This record gives sequence, structure tokens and C-alpha cells, in this order.
Amino acid sequence: MILTVGALALVYAAFLAALIFAGIGALLTLALCAALLVLQLRSARRLALRAMRAREVEREADPELHAIVDRLCLLADLPRPRIAIGEAPVPNAMVVGLRRTGMTLCITRVARELLEPAELEAVVAHELGHVAHRDAVVMTVAAFWGMLAGLVWRIGFRVGHPLMRLVALGITVLASALSFVLLRALARQREFAADRAAAVLTGRPSALASALLKLDGRLASARGRDLRGLRPVGALCLMPVPALRRGWGWIAATHPSTASRVAALERLEAQLQRPAR
Repeated sequence: MILTVGALALVYAAFLAALIFAGIGALLTLALCAALLVLQLRSARRLALRAMRAREVEREADPELHAIVDRLCLLADLPRPRIAIGEAPVPNAMVVGLRRTGMTLCITRVARELLEPAELEAVVAHELGHVAHRDAVVMTVAAFWGMLAGLVWRIGFRVGHPLMRLVALGITVLASALSFVLLRALARQREFAADRAAAVLTGRPSALASALLKLDGRLASARGRDLRGLRPVGALCLMPVPALRRGWGWIAATHPSTASRVAALERLEAQLQRPAR
């Protein structure tokens, strides 16, 4: 993850330098970046919950889920997030928000009804692992530059000198391609980290492995459906959003394969069961 973040930082530094060199201007470039970043950070939580068609659920409506969240937050020494149930037609979960004290944990109704209590606890622990690692902020900021690159292309391609248009196009293609690959590599590693955090917190890696296999099996029935509305929040979810068409292999994957995640959890299960010397 350190190597990936370092590579992203180099891409972004080169991207900003190229914008200034293209004649957009240092102050305008920085102002544009700052304004768009603030806008994305402020709207990310609301837009993500809207994509999942989520509504906050009170304790009286789902006491079991609230009790699981309360217990795990106490064990992990984390502030209790708000809890929402999503009506998106896929079994998934995610946590969104900028500050630990203002997070929202969202589980789709399909996943809530599919999972056994131990599996549900493991899924909640996985999402709390993302909270502890501040992954929602990391992924939101990392994804911001791809959006900015697209905006610069639109502006640069329509106004200015023809040379500026060409430079803007080259900047956008290079920055978008590199950000695309690096952002997905970062997302995959952070899923492994959250899986490990959940396994250590609950002490039952096998429960999370069972939940992943069960959710993956149900996701198979969603493949071929048009889920473009969920695509922008795919990197924030527990499971990948099924694509209409397969392509690009692991380079375009926002998540590790379920098989590799289960294998990592099985290795961790063996380590936890090994007698202490």
C-alpha cells in the first residue's frame, strides 16, 4: 500500500506540474483542485448512500444488528456509526463518512437476510476495520484525481490554443490510465487489510470466509444486470459490483478474488489456532 500511495503521489505531482506548464496557471489550478476536492468530500457520503438506496434503521427495527455493532465498537474502541439498510438488489456492505464520529455503516437488505449471525458479525467487523484505517477518506481522495483529469480534458479540449488542447488530452489520458491502475491496486490491498482486521477482532476468520463465499454465490445471480448506478461506490463495498462485461482481468478489479481472500483467512485461522510456545 505504501508503494501504491507513493506512485499515486508521483502521478498527481506530475499531473499538476503539467497543468501549470500547459498555461492554465498555478493559482487557477490550485483553486480548481481545492474547490473540487472540498465538493467531493462533502458530497461523498450522501451520494454513496443514495447509490445504495439506503435509509437509516433505528434500534427498534433491527435490535440484533445494533447489538452486534455496539459490541464490536466496544471491542475495537471505535465510535459507534449510524446504521443503514440499503435496498440495492445486491448482497453488499460498506461504510462511508469522513470522520470516525460521523460514519454510516450500510448493509443491503439482501445481505442482511442472507447471513447468519456469526457471518453478519464478521462483515460488520470488516467494515469497522475500514473505519479504523480511515479507508473511506483515503479512497475518496485517491479517486478525486481521476475526476479532475476528466474535467481538465473537457475544459482544455474546448478552450485555449490548439497546443493546449493537445497537452490537456495527453495529460488526461496518462493521468487517468495510471490512476485507474494504481487506485484499484490500492483498493485491493485495503480489502485484505480490512479482512485481517475483522478476523483478529472477532477471532473467527472462518466466519468472514463463510460470509464472503455466501455473498459471492448470491452475486453470481446479479451478473448481467445493469448496475451502473452502483459502479461509482464499488471500491467502497465489501464485495465487487458485478460488471455487465468482463475485461481487463485483475488490473481493473476493485477487489481481490474471493478465492484469494478466503485463502488468506484460512492461513490466518491456522495461525490463530497454533498453540502458543
